[in-house]
Parts: sequence; structure tokens; C-alpha cells
Amino acid sequence: MPAEIKVMSAGAVESMVKALGGEFERVSGHRLNLIFNTAGNLRTRFESGETVDLVILPQASIAAYEKQGLLVSGSAKDLGRTVTGVAVREGSAVPDISTPEAFKQALLKARGVAYSDPKAGGSSGTFFADLLEKLGIADQVNKGAFLGKRGYEVAQALADGRAEIGTTFISEMLTVKGVTILGPLPGYMANSNTYTAAIPVRGAARDAAMALMRALTNPANAARWTAAGLEPAFVTA
Repeated sequence: MPAEIKVMSAGAVESMVKALGGEFERVSGHRLNLIFNTAGNLRTRFESGETVDLVILPQASIAAYEKQGLLVSGSAKDLGRTVTGVAVREGSAVPDISTPEAFKQALLKARGVAYSDPKAGGSSGTFFADLLEKLGIADQVNKGAFLGKRGYEVAQALADGRAEIGTTFISEMLTVKGVTILGPLPGYMANSNTYTAAIPVRGAARDAAMALMRALTNPANAARWTAAGLEPAFVTA
């Protein structure tokens, strides 16, 4: 019998969850209630007791919930890994980001830097805010920074010309037209996150959620995950 599956997912994997989820709905007859937000926002909602059938969060968060007995034992499965990248508006001058020092200078020279607001709970934004502090340039950069609530807003700010250079997960920047991705953060600045799906014990549509997870991790779709800026974590050599 068709069920409604409530899914809470971090934004880094939104494009693939939407695409494969839509196909799953048409084939299975189940309906998806998709909720996308920052990892921090979703953790707050989940920990407050909100009922959900499938949760997709950074690997470390899922591991912690599993230890607390909040997830169906053995249900956790890694989906994909993405990296924090750097982008500019399409057609604009390309700054040098080949080394950490070059990237630091590019940030200082930029008329505006876009990144995810760490207060919104995004993993990439929290990382980058800490990086600015370590580099000793937080005050200079933040004077003219654009802080997006979600990663795709960072890319949109670049496309709209509200910022000159931006950084967030590459999988989120790929969803926005009008930006050029220059590559990952250089050298020791490199940052990545693996996103993991699991079934909460208090979910109401466990079997349907398991079916959805199988659809999300179908090896036949590995190339699509890669094209979306996510290295599929469920494919073995």
C-alpha cells in the first residue's frame, strides 16, 4: 500500500535526492515529503523529537545517533562525498587559487566573498568561518561578505554579481547556472563531507523508507551522482 515517506536531508545531496526520489515516486506509488535544510537545522529538529522516516546527514551525525539508539540498527548507508569548492561568476576574471596563500590573497582582493552563514548550521559555512579566523582575515573578509542560509544561495550571489568569489560544497554550486567552479580549496585547506542516510526508529513508514534507500544507492546511478558533484560512497571497486 502506498505510503508517505518524510525525508529530512542536508542540502549537499538535494539535487540527487530530488531526482532519484521523483523517479522512485513514479515507480513505487509512494509519496515523498522532502525537507531540505542545513545539517545544523535538521539536527535540531530531529533531536527535538520530530518524526521522520529517512534522515540524511553528515556521516558523523548519523554515527552519533546510531550510538544513541535513535536509528534502526544497521540501516545507515553512506550516499556520497562532496568537497568544498571555489567559484566565481561565469565570464568574470579567474583568480589564482592554486595555493593556500594565493587563495588567501584572492579573498582579500575580492570586492565581496560569499559563503554559507555558520549561524544557519551549514557544514561548509562553519568550516570556512573557522578557516578565516585561522588565516587572520575574518574581519577584512566579513566586512563585505554575503552569507547565504543555504549553499545554493552562495552560488546565486555569484551569478547575480552580489559577490566576486564564493565557496561552498561543489554539489550545491552545480545546481545554479551562471557560475564557474574553479576547483576545490587548495592544499591543507581541503574540506570534504560524506552524507549518510538512515532510518529513525520512530519513523512510521520503515519498509517504504528502506525501498527509497535502495533506490538512492542503486549502483546503476553512480555516474549521475558523480555528475552532480558527489563521489558515490555506495559503489565498491
